[in-house]
Amino acid sequence: MTGSSAVRETLEGYWTADESLLVTATDRSIELVNAAAQAAADRLAHDIIAYDVSDVLSITDAFLLASAPNDRQVKSIVDEIEERLQKELGAKPVRREGDRDARWILLDYVDIVVHVQHSEERVFYALERLWKDCPEISLPEDAVKTRGKAAEHAELTGADRADGELS
Repeated sequence: MTGSSAVRETLEGYWTADESLLVTATDRSIELVNAAAQAAADRLAHDIIAYDVSDVLSITDAFLLASAPNDRQVKSIVDEIEERLQKELGAKPVRREGDRDARWILLDYVDIVVHVQHSEERVFYALERLWKDCPEISLPEDAVKTRGKAAEHAELTGADRADGELS
């Protein structure tokens, strides 16, 4: 076994899906991200993705991003994440911001920061663009399946509006 193979085998599960970037977030952070991603997926969040920002930020290990097409669903996703992390992992956020408008709610768990945005804010602020050079954290299959759902939803609702206008 060569040196890099031994290291890769020792760190199995910490490489990104394409094995190009090493994830350096702690086990606890990965556990929180995965539980939060599953909770978001269970509440039908769109485009769930997580980045390991531990090498570029000293304040947290990971960001989890998710979106929803309306304010009520944004709030529902956040409530489910908060409840699930408390119940399953005993984690409470040290800060929750953005509740009043429910367009972008942030949950700060110190180890991870969860951003749940209204789809319009997600497009406008494009957080993925800011963190694209950071390793992507592997997520549960249900969360991965949400990729592209925002565009799909926009296309469907746009078609519905067009149909309604023509009637």
